[in-house]
Amino acid sequence: PGGDLLQQAALSLCYSVTQTEREVVAAAGETRTLGCTFETAYTTPTLFWYKQEVNSFPKYMLKHYSNTIQVDKSEIKLLISSAAVTDSAVYYCALRSESI
Repeated sequence: PGGDLLQQAALSLCYSVTQTEREVVAAAGETRTLGCTFETAYTTPTLFWYKQEVNSFPKYMLKHYSNTIQVDKSEIKLLISSAAVTDSAVYYCALRSESI
């Protein structure tokens, strides 16, 4: 019984998330793509994007369920089309590896 709990704890730590661009600049009206690569041992992770504007907290933007992700590296992208001043922010991607 105790071994199962330890195994679950170890599995929950087996993931990484990396945003592929550190900074993206766009003129008004342009389209930009933000990338996020991730690795996980789980087959059905859930990916999230958050947007944090100046003097504010991160706000949830997008959730993506993936039903058939392989165990190796994968990627999710956020497309910003017709960029505007209101798109100026810090963007974060996040991964939840287990079902709740």
